[in-house]
Parts: sequence; structure tokens; C-alpha cells
Amino acid sequence: MFYLSRVTIVLTWLAVAAMLVFDASNLLAASPHILLRLDAADVTNGRLVSTRDEIRTLLRDAKIGYTELTGSGRTVQVHITDPGQLDSAKAALKTVTDPVADSGVQEMTLDDSEPGLLKFTVTDAGLKYRTSAALAQSVEVIKNRVRDLGVTDPVVQSTDEDGILIRTAGVADPQRLGQILTRPGRLSFQLVDQSMPVNEAINGRPPVGSAVFYSMGEPPVPYLIENWVILSGENVVDAEATRNLAIDEPVVAFRLDSRGTARFKWATTQNVGKPFAVMLDDQVISVPIIREPIEGGTGQISGNFTAESANDLALLLRTGPLPARLTIAEEAR
Repeated sequence: MFYLSRVTIVLTWLAVAAMLVFDASNLLAASPHILLRLDAADVTNGRLVSTRDEIRTLLRDAKIGYTELTGSGRTVQVHITDPGQLDSAKAALKTVTDPVADSGVQEMTLDDSEPGLLKFTVTDAGLKYRTSAALAQSVEVIKNRVRDLGVTDPVVQSTDEDGILIRTAGVADPQRLGQILTRPGRLSFQLVDQSMPVNEAINGRPPVGSAVFYSMGEPPVPYLIENWVILSGENVVDAEATRNLAIDEPVVAFRLDSRGTARFKWATTQNVGKPFAVMLDDQVISVPIIREPIEGGTGQISGNFTAESANDLALLLRTGPLPARLTIAEEAR
């Protein structure tokens, strides 16, 4: 009887423990949270875009002629127009295939087997490295956004190789929170291409180095925009929503770092009288005219904002852009 009673007690405690574990897991699953997933394809695409821009800059600085600088899948390729400059081009582009400092990871490989054609392909190790780095950076951006929104006792952590879990207890508007957390927040200033009417570009073929983008308003208005980015949101060190009394509407005031200030001054000096587009996540916010060189490192963005949308944009600029797209995989309120 003694042994039977002892077994019964042990079984009873096991049953209680199982119930406690079950209840705890249910409580955890039911607690308010958002699970985000990193878009690996967007990581790859971002690497291709940055590689393409790097190749363009390096060849331009080395005064090497090229055509057909394109990217697809995991490969960026460029055709060197003068065969006599091929070796010089390889030397100029050596940094593209150099291992990443401190990690030793070779992100890109070069295939020069076709005459005059250089193909740079993202390696498996490079993609894994970029995905890991993008996840870590995304966690920091999400932490800053959650903190800026005033969420009480936030918990933000990576869950696996592509997941970010956010505990959202006490959030008044979970839907708006999800929208803010998944906005890429990629701001850029780019010149408007005036070499042809935008409708011709839509119905035919845009000039090399330009593409058609649309405004955020309704109905969307098309613009032909140069791919060259004058300035990006990474150069913004502070931003706040305010009100422009002259036009009596909400605007976003921003301040640039020293590099952004110098770059913006140079670009606006060279392009006085030309329109440029303020872009957010590949949509046109506004298209002001450069009236004079902008030298002070500060400015305002207007775009028919409401008070809330101006606050949201200022938050995105303060906390920085996401390195890759995030999607909501799970949400419990």
C-alpha cells in the first residue's frame, strides 16, 4: 500500500505539473503579441540593388565605359564596352568580391567567362550573412519604433533565423502598431527625369536609369524619376511633425547628418530650377522645385499630411528604415 500511495502521489504531481505547463503555454499564446517574418527575397534584392549602385559608382570614378548594368535573381551583370578596359574594370570592381571585414564571408563571386561581360552572384554564405545582419538590424529598428510609440514594457526579440516577436501589452491601437512596425520607412530624394513626358515612358520604354513611380494620393499621379538617390533616410538624424503656418498644414521637419548636409548642398547647387521627388517606400510624397542651394542641413517635407500621418512619417525617419520587408505572420490582441 505504501508503494501504491507513493506512486499515486507522484502521478498526481505529474498531472498537476502538466496542467500548469499547459495553462502557462496557453497563457503565453493568448498574450498580446505580434510575430513578424523577414522577407529573404527582399534581402537578396536589396543586396543586388546596393551592388548595382556600387558597380555604377566604381566604374564611373574609374572612367570606364559600360552598358547593360542589370540585376535579376541573385546576379548583377555589366557589359564593359571597350575590351581594352576589361582588366581595369576587374581591378576597379575588386572590392565587390572582397570578403566582408571582420567576418571573412565572401558575399559575391565573379564570373568573367563571357567576353566583355562581368557577372557578380550572391553566394549562399553571403545570403545567410546578409539575412542574419538584416534580422539583427530589424530588431533594433523595431525596438526604437515600439519605444517611440510609448508602448509600456515592450519585449522585442528574434525567435529564429527570420522571426521577430513583439509583446504588445497595453497598446491602444494594435492595428496601427502593426502597420507602423512593417513599414519599410525608406525615404529618398531623387531628381525628376524631364527628358520625355511620363505618359510616353508608361506607354513605351523609360530612359535608361529612370523608372515610373506614382504618388501616394488618390488618384495616383505618375512621375518619371531618375534612379540616382540624392539623399536617403539614413542621413536623417532627427525628425518631428510640426505645422507650416504659411500653408496651414502639417509637415515633417528633418535634420541631416554632416555627410547628408554636404551631399544635399552639392546636389541642389547643381540642379537649381529642377524638380525633385521626395519618395517614401517607392511612392512619391511631393515634387518641389529646387529654388536655391539647400545648405543648412534642415528642411521640411509637405504632402497633404494629416496630423497622424505626419507623426507616423516623423517616427519612421527618427527610427530609421528597415533593411528588408517584414510581414505579420501571427497576431494576438
